[in-house]
Amino acid sequence: MPVPEGPLVVGVDSSTQSTKALVVDAATGRVVARGQGPHTVGGGADGEGKESDPEQWWEALAEALRQCGPHARQAAAVSIGGQQHGLVTLDSSGRPVRPALLWNDVRSAPQRDRLVEELGGPKAWAERIGSVPAASFTVTKWAWLAENEPEAARATTAVRLPHDYLTERLTGYGTTDRGDASGTGWWASGTEAYDEEILGRIGLSPALLPRVLRHGEAAGTVRDLPDLPLPTGALVATGTGDNMAAALGLGLRPGQPVLSLGTSGTVYAVSEHRPADPTGVVAGFADTRDAWLPLACTLNCTLAVDKVAALLGRDREAVEPGGSAVLLPFLDGERTPNLPHASGLLHGLRHDTTPGQLLQAAYDGAVFTLLTALDQVLDADAAPDTPLLLIGGGAKGTAWRETVRRLSGRPVQVPRAQELVALGAA
Repeated sequence: MPVPEGPLVVGVDSSTQSTKALVVDAATGRVVARGQGPHTVGGGADGEGKESDPEQWWEALAEALRQCGPHARQAAAVSIGGQQHGLVTLDSSGRPVRPALLWNDVRSAPQRDRLVEELGGPKAWAERIGSVPAASFTVTKWAWLAENEPEAARATTAVRLPHDYLTERLTGYGTTDRGDASGTGWWASGTEAYDEEILGRIGLSPALLPRVLRHGEAAGTVRDLPDLPLPTGALVATGTGDNMAAALGLGLRPGQPVLSLGTSGTVYAVSEHRPADPTGVVAGFADTRDAWLPLACTLNCTLAVDKVAALLGRDREAVEPGGSAVLLPFLDGERTPNLPHASGLLHGLRHDTTPGQLLQAAYDGAVFTLLTALDQVLDADAAPDTPLLLIGGGAKGTAWRETVRRLSGRPVQVPRAQELVALGAA
């Protein structure tokens, strides 16, 4: 193996179901080691919702770094990319009060509706915050927690996002970045600061929130952590949300559309203009630097299509053309369109409908939703024939790639680089 030319840096992707780590040669961009540790998602005490124990993320990070071998112990710096929106509540000793409420937990839909109305409606939220919050946003999750588990809310002395939690475990300091903060619903893109009126409405003190670092600021250095194979004193960068990190990993430029096919489906592009979509389709996120990352997210993507394949007893690639069936795979409710209580819908069955046509209809339903949202994500002057960058686990599937190509009418490119969130964090 070639000797690294420059310092080694570690990029981390703490996602819904696993944590990945890459050790990268900062001089060449070459990945010299990689590792992965799993974690689980539960349904909460009532069997509803989507929750994870943050301690599992830390254990998975340690396992991923151990798999990187001696290269991790030589790292000069580390940065965490993490799943957005999750609500991590910590007590006075820094331990989780309860499992984290994840981005795809939509139990807070009633609180979401009330908050949008109380602050003057969708247009007011878009102008002020940059986004109309969905039930996935952190602000709605805290409102749900305060109403449904008031003892847990009272025991909370610090509120963090998933990437903030891991960064703080490394450094001992509570920090975040503008990219991930822009997905909370309590960070205003207009002022680039926490919105104290919104925090007051949900009964959350600003003192419980992490400090928002600017691009280029350091979060701190790695503490003496004997169980973690990182050198004490290594620099810790701000880190960011997973979509912002993936944009960095792609080297994304304004006007380049990205379609990410994972547990959720997302479409986004870098923009130099601050987004403010009153329809709520486009989330007006900041990127982790100084620009913006307008993004639309669907809850139902690869897992929903795989579920349909399993129900049909078919391999996920066993699609067939033709037929009249239409399938909306909204198996977990839906965020785009905003239908948190929706379920899947199948229409147009005929005697000659085949299982392969039903499976293709599931692909079509998922991709059509994403492409409809893409039309609103892109700036008006974006070229209509710019290739779509296809990323995420679904990008490896022929059926996904061909469905996107057919329905979008655009060329489709799948970047060779893998693990883009961890690469972007690095």
